[in-house]
Amino acid sequence: MKKFIGEFKAFILRGNVLDLAVAVVVGAAFVAVVNSFANGVLMNFVAAIFGQPSFDSIVWHLGDGNILIGQFLTSVVNFLVVAFAIFLVVKGVSTLQERRKRGQLAEDEIPAPSDEAVLLSEIRDLLRQQQGS
Repeated sequence: MKKFIGEFKAFILRGNVLDLAVAVVVGAAFVAVVNSFANGVLMNFVAAIFGQPSFDSIVWHLGDGNILIGQFLTSVVNFLVVAFAIFLVVKGVSTLQERRKRGQLAEDEIPAPSDEAVLLSEIRDLLRQQQGS
């Protein structure tokens, strides 16, 4: 049992699993924000144009059944808004990475090194000086 728990602990603490967990949590929060925009802002424009805040009232009556076309259209609109927002984020990050690779980021866009990084650089330089002497 201890071996099983140890293997599970090693699995959970691997970088990929933690990265995936963070991505899922951030993604869920991002989707909530985008859905809020879609439902609170975009669909209110739909209400201004069509008189109702969503397409949910569009129903096709077929015999004794109802085909809820409006709910499907509302879901499609929400999906497109989320997909477009994710596209913009991925495209922006990709563009920044390309610019950083080519060295085109301005000095004010590159974050200043942390105090720890400066201290480690000084220690490295001092060690090099001592080895060179």
